[in-house]
Amino acid sequence: MKIELKNIKIRDIIKGYVNNNEDGVKGYDGKLNIRPKYQREFVYKDKQRNAVIETIFKGFPLNVMYWVKNSDNNYEVLDGQQRTISFCSYVNGDFSIEEKYFHNLTKDLQEKFLDYELFIYICEGEDSEKLDWFRIINIAGEKLTEQELRNAVYSGEWLIDAKQYFSKTSCPAYQTAEKYLKGSAIRQEYLETAIKWISDKEGISIEEYMAKHQHDKSASELWLYFQEVINWVQAMFIKYRKEQKGLDWGILYNKYKDSLKYSPKELEEIISKLMKDDDVTNKSGIYEYILSGKEKFLSIRKFSDNIKSECYEEQKGKCAICKKDFEINKMEADHKKPWSDGGKTIKENCQMLCKDCNREKSNK
Repeated sequence: MKIELKNIKIRDIIKGYVNNNEDGVKGYDGKLNIRPKYQREFVYKDKQRNAVIETIFKGFPLNVMYWVKNSDNNYEVLDGQQRTISFCSYVNGDFSIEEKYFHNLTKDLQEKFLDYELFIYICEGEDSEKLDWFRIINIAGEKLTEQELRNAVYSGEWLIDAKQYFSKTSCPAYQTAEKYLKGSAIRQEYLETAIKWISDKEGISIEEYMAKHQHDKSASELWLYFQEVINWVQAMFIKYRKEQKGLDWGILYNKYKDSLKYSPKELEEIISKLMKDDDVTNKSGIYEYILSGKEKFLSIRKFSDNIKSECYEEQKGKCAICKKDFEINKMEADHKKPWSDGGKTIKENCQMLCKDCNREKSNK
């Protein structure tokens, strides 16, 4: 892999500057994709944007930027998009600083601004090499997410189409499933979630899935699968609760959709009961517990140290099953009547067992 440091003036980058919602943002005489269509939207606030301009006027250095060189000898901005759009849009007359637009400046100040040199690392190499490099460099400014790094490597028509579904605040994924998803659409987290789910279905990594489909014309397979998952969730779990937000529904769908033995009405009755159970400390885990039958997802409340000490003294340090003597730190608190049979985490339902007896009881 080749990495080259170049000093490039602002005047060269703003040549041919175009900011178009359909075609992205371009500059450097049409050779630089400043904001490729797969990248996030402009996210700088006015204060951050203005700070970039003031830094340039003072002649202070901006943090280094990173470009990717493509096979067609054109470039894409990996890191530095926000700073680049800031100074390009200022020269373009899109905003003012202290009530002065760029065209209001004296000729010498304009020339000084345009002659400001940026330090830019240009990366050229195989996809896997670039992705590894992007992950380990000290990204400056608005740090890229893992999915934004992947987007830079596996760009193409498939990714452009996928972004229409998953990568804008008003995108279809936001409109249909925002209450089930965590993160931000414009930071590519919705897209990452969808690819994570479908790649799990295929038994491959996110990177492998993106590489496999990089040159496809359409991302309809991903969108149809995503809809399938959300439709299943809504059909089976008929009452929405905030605990459903951010769960890995696609992973659960892949694993349990064909083995679920309850009707939607029965599921709601079980969920309602568990939500009211004070011993269930992880309410979000109720859904995976219902699907898998594994109590570990509920994080059942443990006996307090005071209860354990009282029971230990009452048992005179003996295990309730094998009757042998143990130090308290060699024993574990156990529900006499299991939680699954209605036993509560209270002193009357607690017994102290040695670790071996507790393991043997748990395995029965």
